[in-house]
Amino acid sequence: MTMSDTANSGLIAKLVGPKRRWRQYKTRVRQLPPNYRAAVEAIEQHMMHFVPVDGEHDASRFDDLADLFEQAAADGTPIRAIVGEDPVQFVGTFVANYSDGGYVPARARKQLTEAITRAEQNQSRHRGRDDHADR
Repeated sequence: MTMSDTANSGLIAKLVGPKRRWRQYKTRVRQLPPNYRAAVEAIEQHMMHFVPVDGEHDASRFDDLADLFEQAAADGTPIRAIVGEDPVQFVGTFVANYSDGGYVPARARKQLTEAITRAEQNQSRHRGRDDHADR
């Protein structure tokens, strides 16, 4: 393998690796129950306002987000128990572990808060149906 082959394979790995991880992450999110998926997608969209340190850290934060919600769904943990009363603060703290942050417009913060509230309400409705089905 020549020096240019090594350089090219590194470049290809950088280009293909993150894309592959992103597709795997999106597949995992699609497999979540609808209310958890809605919450993750809202958080994901909000996280796009933060500037990543590098591709590896950016991919890791999405993988970790999927891990968190997969475990919560498996345990039946309510969405609010994950994100708390202030989902904007949750995302800010979550992302701080992976980047130096970024500017998040007020409109985006409001959209996240509203999306989490809708996901939480859908979770409550699904629980109510499950409770009635047991009777």
